[in-house]
Amino acid sequence: MGIWIDTDMGFDDIAAILVVLHQGLEIDGVSLVFGNTPLNQVKRNAAGARKAFDWRFPIYCGRERPVMGALETAQEILGESGIPTTGLTLPEGGDLPGGDAFSALCTWLEKATAPRRILALGPLTNLAALALARPDLAARIDDLTWMGGGLTQGNHTASAEFNALADPEAVAIILAHGLPLRMVDLDLCRKVVATPDDVDPIRGAGGTNAALIADMLAGFIDIAVSRGRTAMALYDPAAAAAFVRGDLVTVQKARIDMECGNGLTRGRTIVETRSSHAVFNAEFVADCDAAAIKAIVCDALQWEAAK
Repeated sequence: MGIWIDTDMGFDDIAAILVVLHQGLEIDGVSLVFGNTPLNQVKRNAAGARKAFDWRFPIYCGRERPVMGALETAQEILGESGIPTTGLTLPEGGDLPGGDAFSALCTWLEKATAPRRILALGPLTNLAALALARPDLAARIDDLTWMGGGLTQGNHTASAEFNALADPEAVAIILAHGLPLRMVDLDLCRKVVATPDDVDPIRGAGGTNAALIADMLAGFIDIAVSRGRTAMALYDPAAAAAFVRGDLVTVQKARIDMECGNGLTRGRTIVETRSSHAVFNAEFVADCDAAAIKAIVCDALQWEAAK
C-alpha cells in the first residue's frame, strides 16, 4: 500500500502526519499547497518540521494559488506563520530537498503496484491539477480522504469550511472526475477535541521535542479558548485517524456538490444523502468513536514528545 499526504502544514497537519507514522505506516511522499499561509511559509513550516522530527520521506512543493479566484489563507486565525504557539517554534529547516509536487505525484501513480491512498489536509488544488492534466493517473487513486467541507455550516464563513472556500473549483474538479472522495468534515472533526489539560502529559513526556509539541498544541487550543470555548477541534489529526483506522468510523455514501459562485455561499459543500434524490458520487464520515480517535491523536503526540 502506498500513502501520500497533501498538506498546508500547520500544527494540526503535523499532528496528522505523526498519527500516520505512529500507526506504523510508511509515507511515500508529501506535497505542499497554500492554505494556512501562503506557500512560501508552508515550505518553511515543512522544512522546520522535517528538521525537528527527523522526517525521512520526500516533501514536494505544489500549487501556490487556487484554480480560480483570489488567494485565501487562514492567517487571520492562525497568525503569520500558520502555527500559533505559546512559546517554542519550529526551527529553521533550510531548503527542502524534494522537487515539483505534480511530477512527483505522477511518478508515484505511474509506478503503482499496490493501492494508492491519499490523505489531503488542505485545499485540493494539487489534486485538481493532477485530475485535469493527467486524468489517466488520477484514476489510479484508490482512496482520497479529505479534511474539508461541512454538512451543516462553515467556519471561515457561515457557509464554508476553510479548505473548501480556499479553492471550491478544485473540489468541483475532483468530484467531476469521479475520484474516490471521502470527506471528513467540520461536524465530524468537532467531535474530537483537545483541552488545556491535554498539554501537560505531552510537556512531561521527556523527549527532545516535548516542549515544542506542547507549546504548539497549547497555541492551537488557545484559538478556541480565546473565543470563549473550552476545547479545540483536532481537525487534521481526526481525519488522519479516520484514514488509518477505518474501524473507528461510520462512512455514508452521498451526493456531494460544491458551491462555486461568488456570493455568500461560495465554498459550501452540499450533501444529499437520499438515494431517491441523487446519484451518489462520494462519501463522508458520518460518525466516529471520538474517544478512541482522540486517544490515537494524543498517543501519537506523546510518542513523538518522548523521543
